[in-house]
Amino acid sequence: QVRLVESGGDLVQPGRSLRLSCVASGNILRTYSMGWYRQAPGKQRELVASITSDGSTRYADSVKGRFTISSDNTKNTVYLQMNSLKPEDTAVYYCTLASKQTYWGQGTRVTVSS
Repeated sequence: QVRLVESGGDLVQPGRSLRLSCVASGNILRTYSMGWYRQAPGKQRELVASITSDGSTRYADSVKGRFTISSDNTKNTVYLQMNSLKPEDTAVYYCTLASKQTYWGQGTRVTVSS
């Protein structure tokens, strides 16, 4: 069993920054990638960013240049640095880990509002 625990969500004003963290624990045989998805109220869940085990990254167009994903493979941890936050970034952010199957965290809420 694999467990993902996110942290770092908060209420922030537009233009500010937040860093999300996700720690994976359990029987992780091999990690192919880790990533972040988000789901805003009334919208479908969407990919925000992902990073493979060799460090390749991928971003949604809406966050390119503002968000940075990174990982510490020794700690099975993935981070999402979010800068220049906008109200449209408001969502619940979910961490994922892709191994032989894909695992999901419970989510952490980010609210961007003045």
